[in-house]
Amino acid sequence: MANTVLYLDCASGISGDMLLGALVDAGADLTTIQAGIDSLGLPDCRLELAEVKRHAFRAAKVTVHHAEEHAHRHLHHITEMIDRSRLTERQQDLAKQIFQRLGEAEAKVHGSTLRKVHFHEVGAADSIADIAGAAIGLDLLQPSRIVCSPVPTGHGTITIAHGRCSIPAPATAELLKGIPLAPAVVEAELTTPTGAAIVATVVDEFGPLPAVSIDRIGYGAGDKDFAEQANVLRLIVGTAASGDLDRDQIVVLETNLDDVTGEVLGYCTQRLLAAGALDVYTTAIFMKKNRPASTLTVLCRPGDSESLESIIFRETQTLGVRRWRADRNILARADEERATPWGPVKGKRTTLPDGSTAFFPEYEDCRRLAEQHDIPLQFVLDTAKQGSA
Repeated sequence: MANTVLYLDCASGISGDMLLGALVDAGADLTTIQAGIDSLGLPDCRLELAEVKRHAFRAAKVTVHHAEEHAHRHLHHITEMIDRSRLTERQQDLAKQIFQRLGEAEAKVHGSTLRKVHFHEVGAADSIADIAGAAIGLDLLQPSRIVCSPVPTGHGTITIAHGRCSIPAPATAELLKGIPLAPAVVEAELTTPTGAAIVATVVDEFGPLPAVSIDRIGYGAGDKDFAEQANVLRLIVGTAASGDLDRDQIVVLETNLDDVTGEVLGYCTQRLLAAGALDVYTTAIFMKKNRPASTLTVLCRPGDSESLESIIFRETQTLGVRRWRADRNILARADEERATPWGPVKGKRTTLPDGSTAFFPEYEDCRRLAEQHDIPLQFVLDTAKQGSA
């Protein structure tokens, strides 16, 4: 929904079942989520909703019941399950993105490949149901922006399929690279690989609760009841005031290059954009000894920064890449098509801070019409801006 903001208050970390409980408690329809999970083909997989208390606070606890399993799955097995399901295209894409992040993290920490890596705990039916259910629930609430508090991991040790290890678990730590963490006094695993993968995939911005009008609040319970604090994930659903700027955080990657040809720079730019960069540009500079050079700048989502940095290192052979987080204000926008005397033109209708609107036509549509009718491009652009929706 337009201007709907979800805020993940992860005071006690986040796991897949905690998010699923919070989504249902905040209004996501459990019957719809169950129907989507039924279509995955998991044997006898059923969601059970209960109201529980954690440290004297009520919360929703969603438990996944399923038939006993023995086989471990690979990423392609799970992807095939999602592709065959009755989840909507948006829900399928989101679920697959989360599992892709998980697979990349597992492959990294085990020195394997995405194709070969085994999904152990996260390949079990309950974890698949948690992730698919979260994807469905998030889609049902239709947020325009998701904001998350700094994430505590807990401390101590846990036993996983590969033996005993420190908290955060290796895959969890890999997934949380670039994400602000919070201290925790609880000696337990607060954030699981599933929770970390969801956060790394869906969150647009990290920080305090943004300026919203609170509509409803959902509480999702974790399995344990801690003495120190309530083991719950709080999900705040709010509405940003009409005309307000959307805000998120991006990562800026930058490096200076004085020994790279224009062909290599052009190729690198194409690779970066194809891999998900929000924008890529170069700036002419002079380096030491007055050598002409270029600064390559990449704007990207926090979750894409590692893969894009790898492309920069590989393609330019630079010795270092600077990076920092930047806050970004974004004008509210919506897809729109406008009529012109030569045909329709697609574009974006944007709401300006003063409440007025502006239309920005797509260049390719205007270029095509200008060439087809042998008229100046600027004439088409100006006409499209004044056209009727």
